[in-house]
Amino acid sequence: MFVDEVDIHVAAGSGGRGCLAFRREKRVPRGGPSGGDGGHGGSVYIVASPHTNTLISYRFHPEFTAERGEHGQGSNRTGHGGADLELAVPIGTLVYEKPADSDAPPELLADLDHQGLRVLVARGGRGGMGNARFATSTNRAPRKVQPGEPGEDKNLRLELKLLADVGLVGFPNAGKSTLIARVSAARPKIADYPFTTLTPNLGVVGLSNDRSFVVADVPGLIEGAHRGLGLGHRFLRHLERTRLLVHLVDVSGASARDPVDDLDTVRRELELFRPELAAKPQLVAANKIDACDDENRVKALSKRARGLRLPFFKISGVTGEGLPALLEAIWSGLDLSGASTNPEMAREATTAVRARTKR
Repeated sequence: MFVDEVDIHVAAGSGGRGCLAFRREKRVPRGGPSGGDGGHGGSVYIVASPHTNTLISYRFHPEFTAERGEHGQGSNRTGHGGADLELAVPIGTLVYEKPADSDAPPELLADLDHQGLRVLVARGGRGGMGNARFATSTNRAPRKVQPGEPGEDKNLRLELKLLADVGLVGFPNAGKSTLIARVSAARPKIADYPFTTLTPNLGVVGLSNDRSFVVADVPGLIEGAHRGLGLGHRFLRHLERTRLLVHLVDVSGASARDPVDDLDTVRRELELFRPELAAKPQLVAANKIDACDDENRVKALSKRARGLRLPFFKISGVTGEGLPALLEAIWSGLDLSGASTNPEMAREATTAVRARTKR
């Protein structure tokens, strides 16, 4: 199950109370105060980990509390500090703090877009001082101690945005899952009915000379997706980190839709959802040409792509026709200057693909 948005509650540990004690040792007539300090409470951290690719573990267990500090003890013994709590999240997770005022928008605390990034979200309480701390030349037997400070308590929202170089967009059944399965090791569900893809899929595409890039396939978009219609709207934010978009358009005629209208509709939905998405570099791929029975559909789409000044390719995700040219164009469009995708990102995407394949 792919979960990319959860609300959780975190509470840091409270500090331990300072101790009130006096030395009562044989042959020590003036022992004096000996109360130790309380230990500090544990803090809560969120860490970007390559070993997880969904937030599902937080869906059913949203409450997290770090260990509290132990109270101080006699003989100037300081209480044991509480252990910090680390919560592992997928790389690409955004951490928001939800204010007490429900009408106020959440505040972004961190963007965990690299492996190992670690953010403090709730600080543990400081331990209280024991009475030994308050001894002075004029007050040799203080009876004052401090209570431990409470740890921070916060409501957080975690949102995952997948890390990928390329995003595949298009109507349901445009062939996105077939394409990603053809060019990478990803094995998404493929069927001939709409909305077969229910969650985003990642795949690592390898080219000659050790070149590679990561491609993301999101559920199909329909008109009104920016308002919440269909399934794609839930995953549009996963396209925000991509550097290039590939419009996959079905030209076979099986959908009974007009390819030009499909292209214009998807571009409009991207613009309405977030203008920055529509401003990304884009390619147009006329898919399913092996099943196309009307060449005029392809010509009309090609003309529209030229009018938009978008590179146009004729491909078949089933037979592989036209894919080498498309992949090389994607590589050029990424403008990587001969450098391959971050190997770390590629490994993370591969791990995610394998995990989903096993499920």
